Amino acid sequence: MSGNGTEPRTPAEIEADIERQREQLAETVDALHDRLDVKGRARDKAAEVRHRATTDGGSPRPELVAGAVGVVVLVVGLVVWRRRR
Repeated sequence: MSGNGTEPRTPAEIEADIERQREQLAETVDALHDRLDVKGRARDKAAEVRHRATTDGGSPRPELVAGAVGVVVLVVGLVVWRRRR
């Protein structure tokens, strides 16, 4: 492809360059749209967390339930301990 500034470019070269720039611009616009779509990103993140926190059947993962129960027991124990002091 000529285009170094000294040789004239053919219409086909100019059209190919324009098409290449259009594709790059479209990719840039799509990337910006994805970055600025906060609601969509939040929805995707929530779905990812939900998927990681549940089994294939949709029930909560047992290790998460056990962890939550442990935290509740710890908090209740701390409250009871503080009241007895």
